[in-house]
Amino acid sequence: MTTIFQRHFPWRENNDFQLLVDGGEIFPAMLASIRAAQSQIFLEMYLVESGSLLDQFIISLSDAVQRGVNVYVLFDGYGARGLSNRDRQRIIQAGIHLAIYNPLRLGKVRRNLLRDHRKLLVVDTAQAFVGGMGLTDAFDVDVNPQTFWHDAAVCIEGPVVADWSAVFCRNWRYWARQRVLPVGGVNADVEGVSAGQAGRVVGGRHFGALSIHHFFLKRVRNAERRVWMMTAYFVPSRRLLHALRKAAKRGVNVCLLLPGSKIDHPAVRYAGHRHYYSLLRAGVRIFEYQPRFLHAKVLMCDDWVSLGSSNVDRWNLRWNLEANQEIENSDFAARTRELFETDFAFSEECYLNTWQMRPRYRRVLEWFWGKVALWLENIGSRIRRKR
Repeated sequence: MTTIFQRHFPWRENNDFQLLVDGGEIFPAMLASIRAAQSQIFLEMYLVESGSLLDQFIISLSDAVQRGVNVYVLFDGYGARGLSNRDRQRIIQAGIHLAIYNPLRLGKVRRNLLRDHRKLLVVDTAQAFVGGMGLTDAFDVDVNPQTFWHDAAVCIEGPVVADWSAVFCRNWRYWARQRVLPVGGVNADVEGVSAGQAGRVVGGRHFGALSIHHFFLKRVRNAERRVWMMTAYFVPSRRLLHALRKAAKRGVNVCLLLPGSKIDHPAVRYAGHRHYYSLLRAGVRIFEYQPRFLHAKVLMCDDWVSLGSSNVDRWNLRWNLEANQEIENSDFAARTRELFETDFAFSEECYLNTWQMRPRYRRVLEWFWGKVALWLENIGSRIRRKR
C-alpha cells in the first residue's frame, strides 16, 4: 500500500480505457459492474441527491452486501445535502460502510469551504469509473430525457485501477477513521485489441486540482496540433489564459467548449465571459453548447486526454479535492475528438466581431460577476493563508 502516500502516481502501460457519454452509458455500466462485484466496492461522490437514480444504486449496493461484498461509500458533506435521512438509514441498515467527507459545521467557514469533488467507483480492484457525473436525477436520461446534464466518464481496466483504489483508501482512512486495504480482482495488464493504453492518475494526494492544472498547463505549452477544453465552469487562472492565447498565436488549434444559457450557475458563466474578448482576439475558438447543461470536464492536447472531476477553475484549484485520469493513446484521443466534434455541431460559436456587439446589459453582468469572482477569490486567499 505504499502507493497511497505517493504525491504523483507514475504512468502505467497496458490499460483499457472506454469513453462513456451521458447517463445513458455511464450509469448502466457502473451498475453492471456493481452487480458483478465479488469482493469489494469503493464509491466516492460529490453530488448526491435522493431520487430514482440514487435508489438504483442503493438497491444494487445492498444486493452486493447480501452476496458478501464489502461496500465502502464516501459522500461529500456539502454535495450530499440532498441525501434524505430515509436513504441514509437504508444505506447504513443494508450493511454498507458510509462516511461523510468534511461534514458541515456552524461557524467553521474556512473548514466548510474544503470539499471532495471527486466522482469515483472502484470494483474488485479490477475496474474503475471516473468522470464528472453525480448521483442525482439531473443526470438521469430516463427521468429527464430532454434536460439531463451532458457529461462524460471513463471506464478503466488494467494496472492503473490499483492507483484509484489507493486514492480512495487514503481518503477513507482519514474520514472514516478506519483502514481498508484493496482486495479482489486482478489488475494485471489488459490483453486484447484495445490494450496498450498508457494512463496516469492525477490528484492522489492533498489538493489534486493543483496537479491537474500543472500537467494541463505543461501540455498546452507543448501542444503541436490541438488544445481542446470542455468544462462546465470557465473561471481560468491567469497562467492558463496566457497559455491558451500563446498556443493559439503560434498556430495550435485551440477550442473551448463551454455551457450556453442552460447552466445551473449563470453567474459563473457571466464571470467567464469577461475573458472571451482577449481569447477570441488571440485566435482561440469558443463554442457554447446549446441542447442541455454541459457538465463534462475533458481536456485534450494532441493525443493526451485528461478526464475526471476537475473544471480547472480557480475555485477548485484552491479548495477542492479532485482526481483525473490522464490517457496517452491515439485511439482514445480519436474517440474523444469525436465527442468534441459532435458537441461543436450542437453549439453556437462566438466570433470577435459579434461578441463586441453584445448588449450593454450583458457587459454589465460580466463586469459585476467578474468583480464578485475576484472578490471571492481574494477572500478565499486570505482565509487559506490563515489556516
